[in-house]
Amino acid sequence: MSDRKPEALPITLRNITKTYGEIHALDDVSLDVRSGEFLTLLGPSGSGKTTLLMVLAGFTRPDRGSLKFGEHEVIRKPPHLRDVGMTFQNYALFPHMNVAGNVGYPLKLRGVSRAERAERVERALETVQLAGFGARGVDQLSGGQKQRVALARSIVFEPRILLMDEPLSALDKKLRDRMQIELRHLHEQLGMTTVYVTHDQREALTMSDRIAVVNNGRIMQLATPQELYEQPANKFVADFIGDSTFLPVSRAGDRLVAGGVTLKTTRPAPQSARLTLMLRPERIRLMEGETGDANVFHATVSELVYQGESFLLYARLADGSELVVRGAIRDETFRSLPAPGATVTLGITPADTVVIADEDR
Repeated sequence: MSDRKPEALPITLRNITKTYGEIHALDDVSLDVRSGEFLTLLGPSGSGKTTLLMVLAGFTRPDRGSLKFGEHEVIRKPPHLRDVGMTFQNYALFPHMNVAGNVGYPLKLRGVSRAERAERVERALETVQLAGFGARGVDQLSGGQKQRVALARSIVFEPRILLMDEPLSALDKKLRDRMQIELRHLHEQLGMTTVYVTHDQREALTMSDRIAVVNNGRIMQLATPQELYEQPANKFVADFIGDSTFLPVSRAGDRLVAGGVTLKTTRPAPQSARLTLMLRPERIRLMEGETGDANVFHATVSELVYQGESFLLYARLADGSELVVRGAIRDETFRSLPAPGATVTLGITPADTVVIADEDR
């Protein structure tokens, strides 16, 4: 790779629609990806996130809409003329080529000379920490090494946009966690605009500048990881990002009531016909003595689960609703925690009392 970072390009999508029969894979999607940012498309299987990435790559032609890279409309350009790097879920390496042949293939297509090709391939391999691997066969590589080769191939020609389709999904958890950090550092080093697809919310939270949560062909919310976690736009986002339990909220004049408790909050409730209280398990506390200004719920423990460094406590309110508490096991022993059948007082601060719209868009 050259010392000079390629000039990153912003991406502008407007009213992108793609249908397959009666299925709306993409439903009037508009999205702005900032120059040089790492944006993740996050959603469940069938949500439309991969279809949207294929539109960016040029492998899927939408029924209507506009797509610009910088100032240039590219919606009708074929993939090989879009000058974007791409890594696939299954790596898509050529088994009959060695590592250098795979990495250098995009340069060969672009007519780069053999000598320059060899030099740029080696620089790309150094970038992904595979210096000296050029002569190895693909079948001699581990899963993590194959992923790095695929990444080197996607960046060797210094594209200004990099597209990634669940490139870590085939790796084991420890390697996947390590590669998340490495990919993030590589993005910062290269500076190109990156659009990344995953269904793993923790992966998205770890790597992204911003996340677009996708469901049913629509973008539910576009925000930073912290904003998505702390201020989800609706119940779908709250349920998909992190762990949550929910209680229905009713209005009683100016009051908001959930689980028989009049809620104290620091954030205004959304203007929605239906509301729900989002409760993050790690924000709920087992209370003893003074409860201060916390919103307090009285419940009965139904189950206690040991998870090594932490515990999960399941408790039921009088109306049958279930709350989940997650806490760290430090000096106290697991056996000192309330046993099933015990009555407990659960508290959550007004700042962590988040009322959201009970709808999917």
